[in-house]
Amino acid sequence: MRSRGWRGAIALHNVPSVLPYERFAAWQRCHELALAVYRVTRSFPTDERYGLTSQARRAAFSAAANIAEGSAKRGRREFIRYLDITIGSLSELSYVFRLAHDLNVLVGEDWEELSGLRARAGFLSWRLYEKLRGTHGDGKR
Repeated sequence: MRSRGWRGAIALHNVPSVLPYERFAAWQRCHELALAVYRVTRSFPTDERYGLTSQARRAAFSAAANIAEGSAKRGRREFIRYLDITIGSLSELSYVFRLAHDLNVLVGEDWEELSGLRARAGFLSWRLYEKLRGTHGDGKR
């Protein structure tokens, strides 16, 4: 049998087919939102490259990345802290969208798509946050 070199050392059964954070619906929606933000902001004016475009992309990236990072931390408390950052990033993104809309940079179907994706990502992130905290929608344990 022929040696497969270093590629043979990385057996597929040792690599999970789905990374742990990918199982969370909140991460899935945040990732979908980040992809949409990158796509839509390509058409933003070039003078907004370091303003609205950059801010929208960073906030969208942060939302998904903090779920990924938090899920790898030891313990529920750490994950909750990262979800809190995710929720903050989604709130920031909602304002970026609002400002871009009011400046007529984000309009029509793009406005509706991004606002809808952000709302869904926010809802799922909040539900995950509440579940990990042990609260039931009323903020009480």
